[in-house]
Amino acid sequence: MCEFCTKHGEGKEWYLQMKNYSEEWLKAPLAPEEKEATGASTRAEWLGSFCKLFTQAASGGERVTLEQMAAAVEPGIVRWAMAGERSRAFEAQKQVHFGQVVTIEDAERIIDSVDSITRLPCGCRYFTTGKADKRYCFGLGVVAGGMWGAMPDSHTFETLAKEEAKKIIRDYDTEGLVHTVWTAVTPFVMGLCNCDRDCLAYRGYIEKRGMPSFFRGESLGEVEVEACSGCKECVKQCQFGAMFYSSALGKVYIDPTRCFGCGVCRAACATEAIRMAPRAAHPTAANIWLSYP
Repeated sequence: MCEFCTKHGEGKEWYLQMKNYSEEWLKAPLAPEEKEATGASTRAEWLGSFCKLFTQAASGGERVTLEQMAAAVEPGIVRWAMAGERSRAFEAQKQVHFGQVVTIEDAERIIDSVDSITRLPCGCRYFTTGKADKRYCFGLGVVAGGMWGAMPDSHTFETLAKEEAKKIIRDYDTEGLVHTVWTAVTPFVMGLCNCDRDCLAYRGYIEKRGMPSFFRGESLGEVEVEACSGCKECVKQCQFGAMFYSSALGKVYIDPTRCFGCGVCRAACATEAIRMAPRAAHPTAANIWLSYP
């Protein structure tokens, strides 16, 4: 299991531990190092600032630059990064706003566990593409009427029933969007996102090979060679460059050391030749959770 599971999961995946969605965590005073990193006194205060600057910017609210947003919600991290204190900035990032890739099965387990699901405009798409009409983010909360549930319904904020949310996320899975779960001052869970190269975290970490911002998933993909037709549709879906095609064999191979365990390749496989296996059981990928440039 990843570092967060060990620290915050009590024997299971941290994002399936219900105390990490609790109002108690939301309102609890932050530790001094957390206050320094965030500039906030509680998770509720931090999440309120994040919503205003990140989510509402994409829904017709206050327009800010990415630099302004980062300075407002992660002042300590920005300061340490600019000072060249990369290790300190990275550890603080894990304390404040960090994620992990999840499969569609775990995404559905998360949806089944929470009491409120709010579909949100995607700040990432707004900052990277200028588009404010993409609602790929789900705000989560076990407290009905809590931080996300209190958001006013409009054409950009939409409260979803569980089955409706699962249908949408299955469509995203087929589309090739990677499901990720995120903290709002770790270990409190704030949301479930569906990402591609327009995602700020993906672009900064994977495409630009910057500081890690999310863990790999608890699973990884494996190809059943006999069932593989060699159509390469799965290769088109992979956001992480983990899939390779052998022209001699007419088969696809997944490199376990590159696989992030999202499972969207599986959704593209017409012959059901791809399965998800526990990362912990793989001899070479068991302890690979982060990639570094």
